[in-house]
Amino acid sequence: MKDQILEQKGFYKLSWLQRVGFGSGDLAQNLIYQTVSAYLAIFYTNVFGLNPAAAAVMFLVVRLVDVLWDPFVGAFVDKHNPKLGKYRSYLILGGIPLTAFAILCYWNGFSGSLLYAYVTYVGLSLCYTMVNVPYGALNASLTRDTDEITKLTSVRMFMANIGGFAVQFGVPAFIQYLAPDHNWKQPSAANAWFTVLLVFAVAGLVLLAFCFTQTRERVVMQTGKTDKVRYADLFREFVHNRPLRVLAFFFITAFAMMAIGNTASSYYLGYNIGRDDIVPWFNGLGSIPAFIFLPLVPAIKRAIGKKQMFYVFLTIGIIGMAMLYTITVIPALKSQLWLIYLAQFVKSTGVIVATGYMWALVPEVISYGEWKTGKRISGIVNALTGIFFKAGFALGGVVPLLVLWIVKFDKDLVQQTALTHQGILWTMTIIPALLLVLAMFIISKYELEDSVIDKINREIEANSVVSD
Repeated sequence: MKDQILEQKGFYKLSWLQRVGFGSGDLAQNLIYQTVSAYLAIFYTNVFGLNPAAAAVMFLVVRLVDVLWDPFVGAFVDKHNPKLGKYRSYLILGGIPLTAFAILCYWNGFSGSLLYAYVTYVGLSLCYTMVNVPYGALNASLTRDTDEITKLTSVRMFMANIGGFAVQFGVPAFIQYLAPDHNWKQPSAANAWFTVLLVFAVAGLVLLAFCFTQTRERVVMQTGKTDKVRYADLFREFVHNRPLRVLAFFFITAFAMMAIGNTASSYYLGYNIGRDDIVPWFNGLGSIPAFIFLPLVPAIKRAIGKKQMFYVFLTIGIIGMAMLYTITVIPALKSQLWLIYLAQFVKSTGVIVATGYMWALVPEVISYGEWKTGKRISGIVNALTGIFFKAGFALGGVVPLLVLWIVKFDKDLVQQTALTHQGILWTMTIIPALLLVLAMFIISKYELEDSVIDKINREIEANSVVSD
């Protein structure tokens, strides 16, 4: 009888519609926010007309604002219980203004205005937090079952990469199609940018609404305990929750690596390879491994364990980056596009699986914190991880722009200098590879094996049944 109660109370099984519905939320956020990671830098420097150094400073300032804002959002969503749902309500309440700011970011009506760029980008980032932090907490509120969470994360990442493919391939392809003379990196392409990003943003809002309709929070903090949630819980949680600290540093490293590569790819293909026309194909290929390998993640994890899975796929990512570097510096190989595509596929296989599965660890560190403190502060934990993944995104925007400034990149030059070419290549390959090595070291310190977290979750639910 007791086991049946535990099953009913915490270890819920989800239908495929519920898994797909939850995953549509990440697809939506990718349609809206991955455009920032992959294309906002090149839009600002080449179309909108900002100086690379000024844009780099702005990316850093926005992330500093996030450091202050995200904890407040995390504490707020943990303390309150809106009628539409503790976490899922923010998919709508935050999704509408997020969509508006995403559209405004790519409007060229105030071309070259640093103030306009600041206002719209800060607004976008603040609203994204209002969606992303509750969405992350929603994951941990659906079930405690680790196998179910692995399946849920696989579906979520599969759908997120549908969004990634749509952005990586679709954005440059459609902008090139609509832009005058198919030149998507000139001010004359401003209307094409706005039209395409308008469609993507609205599609994202529709998907957020679908996610709202298919999810329901069932594993949340008891109402009587929500009044005890404080902003300071963020710092206490970070100090006392060692698995959370490990995961947080993995987040910043992994997202910095991804964002740096995404930002650099358009410059790399345009100036190092001299083939702007293959940007959609190269970037789109980076999402293809998700559709092959993410459905296999539950089986791979069962076969070799989650830590070993990280090691294997992080190593594959490093190999892919080494291939890309070698192909680029050898003239005889550089002209062979199939080799460049192969290197991109290998690199993306490693990166997608390793960084995709890390989201399955977030519910684990939330449960660990609940086991230690008695508080299931999902919002605050996701605010912490949000700070670190946004810090990674900040590095992804700042590092390439600073490198471009250091190597004297000039958008008006058709043929860049040898120093500029070298700087772009390092940004595309060497720097991300070093970050993958660091990520491998960080994840080696993660201690919550499946047997450990299953025991913790059952103790929590058993204590809950007793107290009830």
